[in-house]
Amino acid sequence: MNNSKPIPIQEAIERYLDAVSLARSKNTADTYGFAMRSFAKVLASREIDPVIADLSLLKEDAIAWFAAALKDRSPATEQLYLQAAKGFYEFLAAEELASPTLPRINLLIRQRSRRQGQRLPQFPRDDIERILDYIQQAPSPTGEDSRQELLRLARDRAFLLTLADTGLRVHEACKLRRGDIDWNEGRAMIIGKGDKQAIVRFSERSMAALKAYLSLRGPLDGASGKPLGALPLFARHDRGAGKKIKQITTATGRNIVDERVRQALGEEAQGHITPHSFRHYFVTTVLRASGNLKLAQELARHTSISVTQRYAHISDDELDKGYHEIFD
Repeated sequence: MNNSKPIPIQEAIERYLDAVSLARSKNTADTYGFAMRSFAKVLASREIDPVIADLSLLKEDAIAWFAAALKDRSPATEQLYLQAAKGFYEFLAAEELASPTLPRINLLIRQRSRRQGQRLPQFPRDDIERILDYIQQAPSPTGEDSRQELLRLARDRAFLLTLADTGLRVHEACKLRRGDIDWNEGRAMIIGKGDKQAIVRFSERSMAALKAYLSLRGPLDGASGKPLGALPLFARHDRGAGKKIKQITTATGRNIVDERVRQALGEEAQGHITPHSFRHYFVTTVLRASGNLKLAQELARHTSISVTQRYAHISDDELDKGYHEIFD
């Protein structure tokens, strides 16, 4: 170890997260941040205060403690958080801040963690179509704040149809700018997962909804003093934004889905349908209509066709119908 004086564990964690933020996407960096905060809490529960305890007190056993503390999380979250903690130990070794026994780290993770099962993507297709029907048929708001509410309704309609008909991930949709859209071709060039450039195609109904929304937003966009192409495609319409054109965040995107799910399906449906459910809907719609696995893979921008194959299943209703057509 090069350092004559060990540094506090928390300082090392912050250095690690800084390195992650430079090398990985914002979403990954945020997730690793959540993971390392959980890891620090586990250390504190074992009377190792990360703020004042130096790295000499951090042993490989902490991985086993962390795995035990993650049993109330899903297997997927457990694996992701343990991967973040493993990366921290690897960072310490690479930076010569400590000398953990990395093979033991790997062994402890294999012994103590659950394996993530391969589950078929499940989502209530009919409910998503009910939400889309609701948002397209929702009456125009009236009252004191009708202008603001009308903008929000038009934005939410365009946003949900965009998610359903393009397969965009929520953070990809939130980052779109007006200039990203080729309005003649109905396409957009985006930088997607893994910083890969990709073309996304828009349906006629999503394009119509986008044009209707931007037409309503025209006076605000025109008064912004910025080139139209540089403005966000989906903007905030709340009192905090005022008359400024501010890009929505992924949190806003999730809130849009939650609010419209509640309105269309009721309080009990909240949480069961997320922005990613609309991506599942998109992939399955392509497969049902075309039966072409390769087409679905390309349109969904899946790196591996094995991911797309998870969607290539037949529903129970379709199995029942096929069975009774044969045997009844």
